[in-house]
Amino acid sequence: MSIYNACTELLDRNVEQGRGGKVAFIDHARSITYGELQAQTRKFANLLVSLDVRREERVALIMADVVEYPVAILGAIRAGIVPVLLNTLLTAEQYGYMLADSRARVVVISSQLLPAVEPALQGLPSLQHIIIVDGEAAAPRLNLAAALAKQSDAFETVATHADEPAFWLYSSGSTGSPKGTKHVHSSPMLTAKLFGQGVIGMREDDVVHSAAKLFFAYGLGNSLSFPMAVGATVVLNPQRPTPDAVFEVLAKHQPTIFCGVPTLFAAMLNDPKHAASKGSSKLRLCTSAGEALPEHIGKGWEERFHVPIVDGVGSTELLHIFLSNVPGNIVYGTSGFGVPGYTLKLLDDAGNAVADGEVGELYVKGPTAADGYWNQRDKSRQTFQGEWTKTGDKYMRDGTGRYTYCGRADDMFKVSGIWVSPFEVEAAIASHPLVLEAAVVPHEDDEGLLKPKAFIVLKDGVSREGIEESLKNHVKSNVGMWKYPRWIEIVDALPKTATGKIQRFKLREQA
Repeated sequence: MSIYNACTELLDRNVEQGRGGKVAFIDHARSITYGELQAQTRKFANLLVSLDVRREERVALIMADVVEYPVAILGAIRAGIVPVLLNTLLTAEQYGYMLADSRARVVVISSQLLPAVEPALQGLPSLQHIIIVDGEAAAPRLNLAAALAKQSDAFETVATHADEPAFWLYSSGSTGSPKGTKHVHSSPMLTAKLFGQGVIGMREDDVVHSAAKLFFAYGLGNSLSFPMAVGATVVLNPQRPTPDAVFEVLAKHQPTIFCGVPTLFAAMLNDPKHAASKGSSKLRLCTSAGEALPEHIGKGWEERFHVPIVDGVGSTELLHIFLSNVPGNIVYGTSGFGVPGYTLKLLDDAGNAVADGEVGELYVKGPTAADGYWNQRDKSRQTFQGEWTKTGDKYMRDGTGRYTYCGRADDMFKVSGIWVSPFEVEAAIASHPLVLEAAVVPHEDDEGLLKPKAFIVLKDGVSREGIEESLKNHVKSNVGMWKYPRWIEIVDALPKTATGKIQRFKLREQA
């Protein structure tokens, strides 16, 4: 039996190797060293045990990115209890579903998020305790700091198995109920070794800031697994990752690695208030995920800040990035190569391998695939097919093995019998000097045939006069005559998930 607890290698090993006094996490108000983090996670483990939470039961975390968040994640894992990391931008109805679905015994909530969660906390037979972070808590609710102060910092880490579920993340596709995605103890360190060290070369002397939050698989790797695997320091920000908030963090804390998403990189480049901002003078590398990074954004960022963006592809189901550009070999507008440790293949609708230069659906084989979805057997079997994970993404691979994103499988459509990638058209539109961002969906013309329709957000102060014809000509000259948008709708904002992905299904419904 393989005894392994993720907390031991991610946290305790750092203290054993002499990093107990080194700062592990910094937020807007305080910091915590590796030694203090170890003591606090032991107290949190004792707290859960004192509340009669048993091994393998769940504790839901609805928390802003503050130093208590890694305490709760790692403290639960230390106790063999499963933390469920929940999005902080959901509705009460969505929280109610996830809390009931996970059967969480305890929920830990940041005080500023409590109003949104409060209506979901009634009528949940499994929920026994509510713990408030950074706020007053009237009995029977507990204040986290006060509750931890009463606990011992001695705790014997539970002898979990490497293949035992360590934590859950909820994966929500464009349709259907969110899916509780179960990840095992061995996976965080594997992602850290394969991508965190193997691709981006994260080091002990790095200071890392991720705009993607801890509840997001991408953010969890950036802000916890990767830096803790090498003993680095992390800057957390509980605020929304606006250009203002991120530029403030970059200037104040001077991180060496910044992890963002395409929407944020675009907003930062086009924010007039920060047109002269230099960011962090110590920045050596940026990463991007969540959606494919358009070529003009990558090039514009590197030209201004003299730091490359390593664009990669990951998923909640595989925990982090499995396909990526590589420092020193970045081609903006592509997704790069398979990360060593993962095997990739492209299949057509009949399940046959496609040739180089053809579009196929991406399947991935790797050691960090989830243990399946909780209580959703059919969806588990559709996604996790033996050793392979079906991503739902369409890609094209060239003769060198480099992959280019073509869109979600359910976003692709044909125009005049030829496949059109919404992402390709969006990237062409967004490269127009007057456009901030764009989304493209299929729309039927008067003959019932599908053609591209574009929803665009213009840059501040831009005149709309003549923009439609200019954009259509721009797309025709950049990606092909048949791909230009027949309809263009100017909007104030595009619908997005909390992690910055455009919700094209909403635009399809609207169209």
